[in-house]
Parts: sequence; structure tokens; C-alpha cells
Amino acid sequence: MNKNIVCERIKLFRSYMSEKGLNAFIVVSSDPHSSEYVADRWKCREWVSGFDGSAGTVVITADKALLWTDSRYWLAADKALAGTGIELMKDGLAETPSITDWLSENLKKGDVVGVDTTVCTVVDFGAWKAPLASCGIKTETVNDPFDELWHNRPAVPLSMAEIMPDDVAGESASSKIARLREALKKEGVDGMVVTMLDEVAWLTNLRGNDVEYNPVLVSYMIVTGEDAVLYIDDCKLTDEVKAYLQSQGISVAPYSGIWQALKEYEKDTLMIHTNKCNAAVALSIGKKVVYRNNSPIALMKAVKNEVEIKGFERAMLSEGVAMVKLLRWLKPAVDKGGVTELDVDAKLTELRSADTAFRGLSFATIAAYGENAAIVHYEPTPAENALLAPKGFLLLDCGGQYLHGTTDITRTIALGTLTDEEKEDYTRVLRGHISLAMAKFPKGTCGTQLDVLARQWLWQAGENYLHGTGHGVGHYLNVHEGPHQIRMNNIPTHLVPGMTVTNEPGLYKAGRHGIRIENTMVVKYYREGEFGEFYELSPLTLCPIDKTPIIPELLGADAREYLNSYHAMVYEKLSPYLEGEDLEYLKEQCNAI
Repeated sequence: MNKNIVCERIKLFRSYMSEKGLNAFIVVSSDPHSSEYVADRWKCREWVSGFDGSAGTVVITADKALLWTDSRYWLAADKALAGTGIELMKDGLAETPSITDWLSENLKKGDVVGVDTTVCTVVDFGAWKAPLASCGIKTETVNDPFDELWHNRPAVPLSMAEIMPDDVAGESASSKIARLREALKKEGVDGMVVTMLDEVAWLTNLRGNDVEYNPVLVSYMIVTGEDAVLYIDDCKLTDEVKAYLQSQGISVAPYSGIWQALKEYEKDTLMIHTNKCNAAVALSIGKKVVYRNNSPIALMKAVKNEVEIKGFERAMLSEGVAMVKLLRWLKPAVDKGGVTELDVDAKLTELRSADTAFRGLSFATIAAYGENAAIVHYEPTPAENALLAPKGFLLLDCGGQYLHGTTDITRTIALGTLTDEEKEDYTRVLRGHISLAMAKFPKGTCGTQLDVLARQWLWQAGENYLHGTGHGVGHYLNVHEGPHQIRMNNIPTHLVPGMTVTNEPGLYKAGRHGIRIENTMVVKYYREGEFGEFYELSPLTLCPIDKTPIIPELLGADAREYLNSYHAMVYEKLSPYLEGEDLEYLKEQCNAI
């Protein structure tokens, strides 16, 4: 984005603040549904700052503008903010003050901080309001300022709803709602406001195209013991969908009708998920609101049924065939010359599209060559699109949305000559990936307890990565889902059979290279004995892992045996769907080492 445009927009925003009597404003990255990827209408933080990463918060005062974002985006944000006057605040560093600490130090008693509560979670709003109040600084709820400031702002998206049949979903919407009602009864509450778009999609077995990469519909639900009401724009629903919803016991009301419904709610209690629900919903409910730190739907959705797991296997088969064809094409094309990062993305999308079940990408493809791969969430653009050469690494992190499931895979591919450092780094990352993949663990284990398995070989070399090691994957839904994760900080949710989770350790060295190897796994039952039930991780992803950078003596015999076993499985499952040079390539890549 043009830096002058950003400067003009910040100036415009400051005029708005002055008119409203605001001394500061906190601009978040989210939409009313706490979505990771937001529809264009709610890309307000990007509009005002020019930074398009998925995470970040901007604070604007009369003379300062700052962006807080985490380590995934420090390099990208540094580039995006150059020349805008916006200061990068590296969230997570000990020396970086929190937003409230900075505001407390730079504002005075009696000043007012504006927050749009329709796009700010209950937790975040509370985390700002209380500390600022203790300093005599008021936090004021403000109606969406961007409706006034953003000329030609995109409208609320209006994609059509699509029914996910029971033979793909594995469970009817009415059954899911019944399970939710039982959970609410155990919680001792009368109802729940469902604000997360993927939770509404899962609960209703509807899919849409309102948000890029996520097959969801902008909507809310209120579920009580007697009623289930879907708040959605009527134009998204065909007569077939309306009849389907009625058959599942779901009534329909306008999307904007949620606010009046909350004010007129007649029962005693209404539960919300404080980490994900916007603060405006809680304020509208008033004294009847019941706060919970988690959503019962999240855990239900995370544990996949047998039909969903079969769907994942079907999607991974398609993804694997496309990936093998891409990898077979890649090196000869690079040797010939003229291949860029964006060319890799386009070629893979073309290959995936051969399957009629392919619905699009599950996130923006990261095709990062050389030093670009050290930027964890790098995305090539026409302005930044490296030409690939027959040396070094290409990091390819990609995923697809298929009617039967969602995929997420990363491969780091040697395009030619490698340095000794690149080979050692690759081998340590791969050994960590395999160590986690081989894990056997007792019932009651959470992802935090397994995280060290993936990092141990990097730690031995005094190296580390700052992102999580694994996340859940939705079933033809969001590629990132919880409540379970594998990461260093404590995530207490237990890993149980049926959960999907990624295994993606990495290593990033600025100005040199980045490495990541990722498979999507599913938690399965392993055995039961004297010490109870034990579980294991089974790979869903089907794609060869590059063997050429491996230092055999550093990899170890156990990891080598696992890799050979994994490649044998990949060959067995993919070979019937490949022929000619593609089949020969697969055989060569899956040969034992």
C-alpha cells in the first residue's frame, strides 16, 4: 500500500477522534466473530495501517501510531510500516510494554480511549478497561468508526449457503444441537450465543464462502432448550436450505436481528465464550450473561467422527496426488529457469483443481524461496516474488479446502546445492518432526507435554522456533481450530482419539533460510494395559519428504526407520492414482534410506 495513503488515513482518523473527544483509539484485527481471516468489510486495521498480517493491534493517539504484533510478523510488519510513521511494537519481548502499560504512560488522568466493542472480545475489552481505569483513564465503547471514515467500504458478504449432507458430515445438525443442549444443561445455563462462524457452520452443517479460505457464513445463533435460531441474511438461503433448516429444528431471523433478540431474551441465563465473543454481545445481554472461558462446541467439533476421518483421508489423497505432480515438475522447471514463487502457487492450484471436490485454498500459500522462508508467514506478491534458482531451499506451506476435508502441509525442498548449515538445520527439524510423530502417550496428555519432542534436537544446538508446533484442523472448515494445540505455553486441553493436529516444527534464520516440515495427524487409540489407555499420532498427509538434505548420522536409526515406513505408506496409497513420470518420481522419492 502507498505510504502516503496510510499517513492520510491516520490523519483522517485523528480528526474523527478529536470530534468524538477521544485521546486514543485501539484498532483490532478481528470481525464481530473473532475470525482468524476476516471478510474485506472488517479489514479495518489493515485499512488504517497498511499491514495485512492476520494478527496485530494498532493504537492511535494525537501524535503517535503503533502496531503490536507477534514474532511471526515482525519482519513483514517492519517492511509494511516503513515510511508510515507507525512504530512496530514487538509483542512478546520483555522490553515491549503492553498496550495498557503504554497508554497508561502516555495518556493522562481523565483521557478517553475508544474501542469498537462489536469487534473486540470480552476478554480483551476487560483486559484494557480495568488497568486503564485504575490510572483514571476512561474506556469508551464506540460504534464502528470505519463506517464513517472508509469511503466505499465493502458490504457484509452475501455468499449462498450450501448444505453439507449427513453422509459427509457424519452427524445431523439436529443431533449436534441435541448434544449442545445436554452440555448447556450440565453447565446449568438456559442457552448460549454462538458467535464463532465455524461453530455455527459445524452446528448447522451449512457451508458458505463469506470469508476467504474459510467456508463459512456470516451469522450468529442462539440455542436454548427449546429453540435454535440462526441469525443470517435471508438472501443467502435458497428454499431448499430453508426447508432443510426447518427439518433440523432451526428457525431463521435476520443477521442484524441478533441485537434486539439479546435485549429481549426472556430466560434467566445466556452463556457466551469470553475469549471469542465480542463485548457488544455481552453488553447487550446485560445481567443475564454467563461467562465461560471455553465453548462446549469447540471440543465437540475437534473430535472427528469416523465419517469425517474418512473424508480427511479422501482429501489427503487428492492433495498428495497434486503435491507429487508439483514436486516432479518443480526441479526440472527451476533448472530450466524462469520459475517464481507465485508460479509454484499457481501450478499447485491448477493441479488441485483436477479434483471436482476441490473448493479452494485453506490459507494463502507460502511459497518462500531462500531468505524469504525466514519470514514465518511470508506470502509472495507481484511486488515481492522471488525467482527460484537451482540452489538452496524452497519452503512450501499450503492447504486446500475439499468437500470431504481440509488439508495443511509443509515441505521444504532442496532445489540444488546446499550449505552444510542448511543440511544440519533441515535434519534437526526433520528429526523433531519424526520424534513427535512417533509419540505414544497416556490418556490425559495435553499438547504442551508433547511439544518438547519436536524441539529437542534444535535445543541441543541452541536453536528454537517461536511459533506453535501443532494446531487442530477443521473438517471442510477452518484450517486452524482448537481448543487443543501443541506448543510451549500451557494449553490444558487433552488430546483424545479423533482429534486432528498438525506436526510442524521449523527453524528460521533471518537473511539465510527457513525450514518447516508439516504433516496433519489424527490421534488414535494405541493400547491399554496396567497403566491405562495410551494414544498415538497417525499421519493423514500423504506426500514424500525430501531426503536429499538429510545427514544420516544426525537423523538416527529410529527416525530413519520411521521415515522409511512413512514413505512406504505414501507409495502404497498414492501409486494407484499416478502413472508415467509421476509414478516413477513417487517411487524414487519413497525409496528406503
